[in-house]
Amino acid sequence: MNLANKLTIIRIFLVPVFMFFLFLKIPYGEYIAAGIFIIAALTDSLDGYIARSRNQITKFGKFMDPLADKLLVSAALVSLIEMDKLSSWIVFVIIAREFAITGLRVLAASEGITIAASWWGKIKTITQIVAIVALLLNNFPFSLLNFPFDQIAVLLAVIFTILSGMDYLYKNRKVFHSSSK
Repeated sequence: MNLANKLTIIRIFLVPVFMFFLFLKIPYGEYIAAGIFIIAALTDSLDGYIARSRNQITKFGKFMDPLADKLLVSAALVSLIEMDKLSSWIVFVIIAREFAITGLRVLAASEGITIAASWWGKIKTITQIVAIVALLLNNFPFSLLNFPFDQIAVLLAVIFTILSGMDYLYKNRKVFHSSSK
């Protein structure tokens, strides 16, 4: 197993560790959880870079990397609902987009088509991670300035989630037509 795939597996194992610290009733538990979330999110960029730079892209990585990302983000989002820091409709929009695009990718793969990540998708991921971290940190340090950075970040994450989903669906609409024959 190559280093990129090991990082993906580490990210998956960090999900329950993140949640453990998030809900553990200790001082600064949410901050420890936020740190774990940040480390896990950084492994996403790192494993992709390593796989591409070393020409070590594998079927395992193609399958597990997006799954690991979705597990991490979904766990954080659902936890934020439980903590009363995020509205369930926002989480629904984000997770519904993930299901839709994953379904599109599966359909495309059945037709021998690979759908690469787009810039919209990368921006979506970054804005989601920033919003999650801001919420986990209770808007620190912006709360000291009475500036609602966390809410602005959530709004941007929702906007880019919708835009990236629409972009994927529009650019790959031929997949729906080819599979209906």
